[in-house]
Amino acid sequence: MAYWLFKSEPSTWSWEMQKKKGEAGQEWDGVRNYQARNNMRAMKPGEKGFFYHSQEGLEVVGIVEVVRPAHPDSTTDDARWECVDVKAVKDMPRPVPLTEIKANDKLKDMVLVVNSRLSVQPVTDAEWAEVCRMGGLSPAPK
Repeated sequence: MAYWLFKSEPSTWSWEMQKKKGEAGQEWDGVRNYQARNNMRAMKPGEKGFFYHSQEGLEVVGIVEVVRPAHPDSTTDDARWECVDVKAVKDMPRPVPLTEIKANDKLKDMVLVVNSRLSVQPVTDAEWAEVCRMGGLSPAPK
């Protein structure tokens, strides 16, 4: 199973807004970066990801699950852009700030650290387990 990280500015789409969408989830729409789009194309329903607040907060605040594979993004007529649907699964008992992620030697190669601008990114199994541990989720949800 693959793991992911989804970045969102809380003033645009917050963790609280995501949770209110319930089991149906919400399109992860508006992504206009080919690498991020390709990451979503690789996703399968049931895979988990971190919900990360960017710009404000700069921290992992929750866990989402992919509930619908890549499909056309409803916010554009441009067929190049696709998205997945995700639902909120669990709050991080303790949000994990970017400063702590960067300070953790086990996470020095994490995409969030080395390519912080990418809005949808892969997370390795080891990174998933470590960030979950840092956030008070041990063992890490599968």
